[in-house]
Amino acid sequence: MDECDHLDTDEVPFPQRPIVILGAGIIGCATARQLLLNGFPVILVAEYLPGDQNIYYASAWAGAAWHAAGGITPDQRYLQAVTHRILLKMAQDGPEAGVSIVNAREYLEQKPAPDSAIWDPTRHMPYLKKQVESLGGHFIRQRVESLQELYDIFPESRVFINASGWGSKTLTDVQDDNCFPERGQNVFLATDQCHTLYLRNGKEYTYVIPRPLSNGVILGGVKQQGNLSPEVDMDIAWDEIARAHRLAPEIVPEQPAADKVSYIIGIRPSRKGGFRLESERKGNRVVLSAYGFGGGGFAFSYGIADALVKMVERVERENVI
Repeated sequence: MDECDHLDTDEVPFPQRPIVILGAGIIGCATARQLLLNGFPVILVAEYLPGDQNIYYASAWAGAAWHAAGGITPDQRYLQAVTHRILLKMAQDGPEAGVSIVNAREYLEQKPAPDSAIWDPTRHMPYLKKQVESLGGHFIRQRVESLQELYDIFPESRVFINASGWGSKTLTDVQDDNCFPERGQNVFLATDQCHTLYLRNGKEYTYVIPRPLSNGVILGGVKQQGNLSPEVDMDIAWDEIARAHRLAPEIVPEQPAADKVSYIIGIRPSRKGGFRLESERKGNRVVLSAYGFGGGGFAFSYGIADALVKMVERVERENVI
C-alpha cells in the first residue's frame, strides 16, 4: 500500500482525485493508459499484475489476434475499429509493444479485412505496465472481496472502474451470476516459417496465430466452461494440432517434434449475454463496469478504453460544471 499512503486528497477537486481501476488485465491496463494520456490520475488494484504467469491472469495467455469479427453489432464493430486504429499505431512505432502486422487468411462467409494485427501478450502486457507507470499510474497488488473495500481504501475517489473479469461473480456487492470462467488451452509451436494468420470458423473452429517476435505460432482453440484445471489435456492438444495441420499443412506438421511444442492454459473471463459496459451512480460515487469479454478482450481493449475515457469525462463534466 506504499503507493497510496502519501496521497493527501481530502481537499482535491474531482479532476485530480485518482480514478481507481479494479483489475489489471488487458481491459484495466488499456483503460489506465488511455486515461493517463488524457490527464487523469489512475491507480490499479488487482490480485494479478502484468508479468504474472498464473492461469487466472488470462491476459498473459491470450491468443491476442485482432481480425474483422462477424456477428457483432455496429457499436461493437466501432469498438474493435478503435482498437485496430490504436494498435496499428503501436505496430508502426516499433516492436517494443509486441504488436505486429501480418496477412490473414480467414475462412468466413463474408470477405475479411485484408490484414490483421497480432499481439504478443507476453510482450504487450509488460509494455503496458511500463507505459502506465511512466505516465504516473500506480499498481497495487491486493485481492479485494467487494467494491466497498475499494471505497474504504480510497475514500477521496469518486470514479471506480470494475474491470475484474469473472471476479465480478464473487464480489459481494456485484455478484453477477452471468459471469463464468472458461478454460482455454492452446499449443505453441516453435517455427519461423509463419507470418500469416489462419482462421476457420464453423464446426471446426481453428486458428493458427503467428508470433513473429517469439518465433512461433499459437494453435487452437477450445472453450471449456467451468473447467479450472491447470493440467494439460493431451487429447485436446493433439486435436488442436490435427485441426491446425488440416488448416495450414505447410506450416503445421502432422506430428511436430516434441522439443518444438509447448502448451498454454488460461482461464477466460466470460459472461452470458455478452460483456457489460455501463455506468451506475452509487451515492456520491460512479462505478463504471467493463468486464465479461471472454476471448475478445484484446480485440475490444482500446475501444473499450476509449469508451470509458468518454464516460469518465462525462462524469467530470457533470461534477465540475
